[in-house]
Amino acid sequence: MNHLAEHIPKPQLPSGRGKKILCFGFGYTAEALCETLNLADWRVIGTTTDPEKAEKLAEQGIEPILFDPHRPLMTPYEILADVTHILISIPPQEGGDIVYRFHDEDIAQMKNLEWIGYLSTTGIYGNRDGDWVSEESVPAPSSRRGSLRAMAEKQWMSLSASRDLPLHIFRLSGIYGPGRSALDNVRTGVFRRIDKPGHAFNRIHIDDIVQVLVASINAPKDNQVIYNLADDHPAPSHEVIAYACTLLGVDVPPLIPFEQADLAPMVRSFYKDNKRIKNDRIKNDLGITLFHADYKSGLSACFEAEKELLEMMDY
Repeated sequence: MNHLAEHIPKPQLPSGRGKKILCFGFGYTAEALCETLNLADWRVIGTTTDPEKAEKLAEQGIEPILFDPHRPLMTPYEILADVTHILISIPPQEGGDIVYRFHDEDIAQMKNLEWIGYLSTTGIYGNRDGDWVSEESVPAPSSRRGSLRAMAEKQWMSLSASRDLPLHIFRLSGIYGPGRSALDNVRTGVFRRIDKPGHAFNRIHIDDIVQVLVASINAPKDNQVIYNLADDHPAPSHEVIAYACTLLGVDVPPLIPFEQADLAPMVRSFYKDNKRIKNDRIKNDLGITLFHADYKSGLSACFEAEKELLEMMDY
């Protein structure tokens, strides 16, 4: 699926002449970015652990590489030789980022490297009891996942500082877009409206992630920089579910008080952190105007994009 809807202006694309991006991990975000870069004839390498996915990537014109998370690439010098950009989106493990662990020196010695993008999370800020946080806020993760991300960030920042590498860290809020939103939860019936007064969180639509990444690629810094990727209007999850129900013509379920809800540990941990994310830096430094400044705009765009896809499939 082309994540950028037809009515959304495409980001100004950097020329693909002589450009080659290596995506360590080829998930939702990497796929969306590379759909856009392909329009400018970039060469794309994507790693995966799945041989079947590797075949699918090859069919899409992407050079696939099988990357075992337990051992380094067999021929890193050949793979990295003419790479100009690196995107890292593999979740960290115990000990931090596996790309750093296996290939920090290989990357530090690259001759043509113009940009490293590391996809992190706003989860590293931990719980702030609803207060606003910016890139200047000191990380204080309250979960294992957040702690591992903070460790991975430190690893890449240390390498960037010691070897003068152009590192851009993107702290992402809750990612959503076509095929990955509250609409899907409502369609599958896997949703409840949990009410925890005062709790809110930010989201970021995949269209806006792509435009930020492209703007960053277009304006690489000489050293490291951190960007928060978040919408303008943090909101409680039950509001998002209610709006998704309205779009789909489904009855909005009643609110369930948080104290009475039977939640899995993973879901309960989601409600542990409560913060609001400032996104001024992407606007001031990269000139970003969000396509979807709030969840209503973003979910409506998802709804229209998915409807268009279904109509095309029926045709």
